[in-house]
Amino acid sequence: LKAWPSMGQQLGAVHSLSVDQCPFERRLSRMFGRAVDVVSRNAVNPDFLPDEDKSTPQLDLLARVERELPVRLDQERTDMVVCHGDPCMPNFMVDPKTLQCTGLIDLGRLGTADRYADLALMIANAEENWAAPDEAERAFAVLFNVLGIEAPDRERLAFYLRLDPLTWG
Repeated sequence: LKAWPSMGQQLGAVHSLSVDQCPFERRLSRMFGRAVDVVSRNAVNPDFLPDEDKSTPQLDLLARVERELPVRLDQERTDMVVCHGDPCMPNFMVDPKTLQCTGLIDLGRLGTADRYADLALMIANAEENWAAPDEAERAFAVLFNVLGIEAPDRERLAFYLRLDPLTWG
């Protein structure tokens, strides 16, 4: 957890980049289109799905995401940032001596999107790495505090966690 605040700051620095200057786009409409394509080819990687969704038909997973699209598209319009696209822990470079994040790698999915697309992945990946649930909850609080988000929207986070596995096939 010592490096975690600086990792949040690094992600916040990416999010503060000018959306107008970013030539890459990962808007929700595009990512949903990608999900439609992946599902239509029956190409969802089950390893990316949570255990409770592995036996759910892919079309049902897509329909669940589609039901929330209007609300999430409205949110995206008011919270568009430059996103890393895959802010999992291995993509943060941390100085082993100072435990400060020094940079990010794997920017293949960088582009403009709702900041919650990044936050959901960062939180989910980190939860897999914490030893205890209380550490995960503390990390959650620290991240949103570092980013200045007083009331994190857990339903919005959950939405992006349902969408993301459908976009990788």
